[in-house]
Amino acid sequence: MVKLDLKKLAKELNLSPSTVSRALRDSHEISEQTKDRVKELAARLGYQPNPHASSLRQSKSKTIAVIIPEIQNNFFSQILNGVEQVAREKKYHVLIYLTHEDQNRENEILNLLRNGRVDGIMISISNTTSNFEHLEACKASGMPLVFFDRIYDHIRVPRVTSDDEDAAFKATELLIKRGCKNITFLTLSNNLSISKRRQAGYERAMLKYRLVDHLNVLECSANDELNRQKIKEHLLAEQRPDGIFAAIEKFAVNTYEVCNEIGISIPSQLKVISFSNLSASALFAPPLSTVVQPAYTIGQRATEVLFKIIEKKTLLPSDKKITLSSEIIERKSTSGKN
Repeated sequence: MVKLDLKKLAKELNLSPSTVSRALRDSHEISEQTKDRVKELAARLGYQPNPHASSLRQSKSKTIAVIIPEIQNNFFSQILNGVEQVAREKKYHVLIYLTHEDQNRENEILNLLRNGRVDGIMISISNTTSNFEHLEACKASGMPLVFFDRIYDHIRVPRVTSDDEDAAFKATELLIKRGCKNITFLTLSNNLSISKRRQAGYERAMLKYRLVDHLNVLECSANDELNRQKIKEHLLAEQRPDGIFAAIEKFAVNTYEVCNEIGISIPSQLKVISFSNLSASALFAPPLSTVVQPAYTIGQRATEVLFKIIEKKTLLPSDKKITLSSEIIERKSTSGKN
C-alpha cells in the first residue's frame, strides 16, 4: 500500500498542500465547500495527519503537564480524569509527574519543563514546599501555569480550588450537632493553602459554638507509622477527643486503624469525618462520613483555563479564581449520641 501523505492528498484534489493543510485544520481562510471536499477524500482514503510534524511547524508540543503530589489519593485520580477529557478534545497529550510530596523533586520537574517540552503546566504543590522561587521562576519564564487544589497565594496565576474553609466549617458543625465538644483536627503541613483554609473553617465553627477552649490541631505527615503513633497517644490521653476531623482520607484511615488496635468504638466513643473522594469510604466499618470535593470538575475547569492561556485568549475575572462547592455525605461514623 502506498503511504498517503499531505502532498499526495493535495495532488488528488488538484489543490496546494498548504490549502489542504488549512482545510484539515478548519481554517477560516478556506471555504466550506473546499473543506468538505478535502475532509471527505481524507476520510475515504484513511488519511491521518502527522501530529508530530504539525506540532513542529507550529512550534507547539501538543502536550501539557500535570504535576501532583501523589497518585494513591483518589482525589487526584479523579482530577486526572477531568484533565484527560479536556486534553483529548483539544487533541493534546498529558504528561503526569509525581512529586511524592518532595519540594526538591517539584523543583526538578519545573526546571525540566520550563525549556519548552510542554505548552503549559498545571500543578498542585507538595506539602513540603516552603520555598516558592521555582514557581515564581516558572511564571516569570512565560510558561502558561495554572494552580489547582493546593495553591501558592502570592503568584498571580489562575487557580481552581474547592470551598475548603466553608466545607470544613460544615464538617465541624456536623460533629458538634452530633454531640461532640472536644474535636481534634488532623491537618497536613501548615505550608499548604488547603491546610490553612480547612483549619480556618474548623476554628470558625468551634468559635461559633463557643468551644474555643477545646481547640486541638494535630499535625500529621505522609508517614503512616508516625501518624498512627501520634493519633494513638492523642486518643489515650486523659482528655481524649470525642470527635476527629481529618483533613485528608489517609488520616481517617490511620484513625480507624488506631481505634481498632486500642478498642475505641466508632461512633459511640469517637465520631469521625474526613475530606475524601474515596468511593470505598462507604465500605469502612463503620462507613465513613466524608467531605467530597468536585475533583473531576476541578480537573476539567483547570485544564480549560490552561488552554485559554495557551491559545492566548482573554481570561475573564471568573477564569482567574474558580472556587467549586464540595458535598458532605453523612454515614454511620458520625451518627448516634455520645
